[in-house]
Amino acid sequence: MGLIKSLFGKSSKQNAPETKVPWVSLNEISMLDSIQAKSDERPQLIFKHSTTCGISRMVLNMFSGNYGYADEFDTYYLDLHAHRDISNWVAQKFGVIHQSPQLLVIKNGQVVYHTSHGAITDVDLNAFL
Repeated sequence: MGLIKSLFGKSSKQNAPETKVPWVSLNEISMLDSIQAKSDERPQLIFKHSTTCGISRMVLNMFSGNYGYADEFDTYYLDLHAHRDISNWVAQKFGVIHQSPQLLVIKNGQVVYHTSHGAITDVDLNAFL
């Protein structure tokens, strides 16, 4: 059963995953204004994750396993099942279509890059430093 859960996700009550990524749980709409403001000082990342999707889990694990930017970005984890309202606000505030999984890079108040699915693991975050 553990193998199946690791491949196909866990319940939507799960917290941000424990990895070397310093995740901040994005769990309030008001946090979006703070993320936008902080992006003037350093890039902000939002990872939108579906906790019941195997592809989303696989991409999250691959992204987390290869992450080496703990001091360069603030990283936010958005559980889409627990906070779909926030995901809708992300789409509206930053002008991106909702996808899952999805990675957004916010710099100087706006999304400078976003991608989804397997392309998340190919992004060169150095380009946004």
